[in-house]
Amino acid sequence: MAKREIRVIGDPVLRTPCQEITEVDSRVKHLIEDLLETVDEEGRAGLSANQIGVSLRAFSWNLDGRIGYVINPHLVAISPDEYQDGEEGCLSVPGLWFPTQRAWYARAEGVDLDGRPVVVEGEEIWARLVQHELDHLDGMLYLDRLDRATRKKAMRAVREMM
Repeated sequence: MAKREIRVIGDPVLRTPCQEITEVDSRVKHLIEDLLETVDEEGRAGLSANQIGVSLRAFSWNLDGRIGYVINPHLVAISPDEYQDGEEGCLSVPGLWFPTQRAWYARAEGVDLDGRPVVVEGEEIWARLVQHELDHLDGMLYLDRLDRATRKKAMRAVREMM
């Protein structure tokens, strides 16, 4: 296992949709170990595989005292009429936080290394985590979800950061 370097905005891997994992081999097992070790640090809630440079569909979490992972997650439910507004940040956009609207509830389903079902779901922060990490796996950053005026401000801050 190894803590891996976090890729930051500007790295093309963050804009590339991740591929499904079709076979759990030693490479995938090492990826999951690295995701778990890398997310296990103060202030880290979630981490997608592409954030450590691997374009495969998996993410890990470290939230509310729970650490875990999911392979090939897909969003299966969100609250259709309930939303939350709150500051959102990202390890790949370090130091910047902007108000981002997300569904109040979200549920993703995938599998573990043994092919057993994994469900990641919840309200508020858990819903935000699920939606944020799935966006990563689809090649999106939370900045893409900002309203026009906030996005303009955010992109200015990103340019200044780089």
